[in-house]
Amino acid sequence: MKTSNKPSVKRISELTGFSPATVSNALNMKRGVNKETAERIFQVAGELGYFTGSKSLKSIKFVQFRRNGGIIDDSPFHPAVIEGVEEAARENGLATIYIRLNYSAPDYAEQVSQIISDSNGGVILLATEMLEDDFDLYLNCKCPLILLDGWCERQPFNGVLINNIDSAQNAVHYLIERGHREIGYVRGSFRIKAFQARECGYRQALVEHGIELNPDWCVTVGTKTDSAYVGMLKYLETEPKLPTAFFVDNDLIAFGVMRALKERGYRVPEDVSIVGFDDLPYCTVSSPALTTIHVNKRTMGWESVRRLITMMDDPNTGIFKIESCTEFIERESVIDGPFKTI
Repeated sequence: MKTSNKPSVKRISELTGFSPATVSNALNMKRGVNKETAERIFQVAGELGYFTGSKSLKSIKFVQFRRNGGIIDDSPFHPAVIEGVEEAARENGLATIYIRLNYSAPDYAEQVSQIISDSNGGVILLATEMLEDDFDLYLNCKCPLILLDGWCERQPFNGVLINNIDSAQNAVHYLIERGHREIGYVRGSFRIKAFQARECGYRQALVEHGIELNPDWCVTVGTKTDSAYVGMLKYLETEPKLPTAFFVDNDLIAFGVMRALKERGYRVPEDVSIVGFDDLPYCTVSSPALTTIHVNKRTMGWESVRRLITMMDDPNTGIFKIESCTEFIERESVIDGPFKTI
């Protein structure tokens, strides 16, 4: 009988000092494991060869879909995800080929055809900016394909993505627990699927607590910090009655929103509290430091490679949708609202 050389969860537990349950939860991207713990477990697991190389997969095509760059350009979020892909590929002896697809390019459809007709290797498709109709061209891919940071409702693609709905719900629950009942929503004008899901979570949380949504507190702004700043300034020029808190689609937008509020004489968090999403590096140095939702970006990259290897070695692997759990990070941009009870 052959014995596996793959290190056990118990061995990883011994070397990291974390319990076997925590190690297992981290490796399977379940909730309840914080950023530092997860990264340490993945590091040790990789060094031990836990993520064993594929028998048949030799290379990965990392395909970055760009619709307009409104989300993926200039953001530190996606380089961290790519770093996770690179680390996992290197640990497994896989070559990584980078392909940038621009939706507006005249030969876009031809480029996609070339990618999906190549049966060598596997494809990780960064789908952050993809909308529902964009997936149709990728249906007949001749090699394993995984959507990263995106998903398709109509077609059976495998995917690794953020648990957007629950994460947004938890953020709004937090604001309600802190005594806020007037909670607005700052939404990015480019309605990527992740933003749509976060809006769903925001709305669900209000319904659960019997709080009526005020459309005057739903503000649409650009998706870059500068355009979000301009959009928020225009909103503030109407001299609206502000809510006591805003949930914001992501951190880059939140930075622009806070700048506009400050310029118009509003104090964060004394006049209005702010919660972002992503936990970008700038959150700790913004003024005030931004309360936000941490996404295990590198872990998402690792998991996409791991799942791709599984698909390549076992063609009978079922369709999966792995939702990466997040961690709420409390900093300085939220204070208690008027309904806080002791």
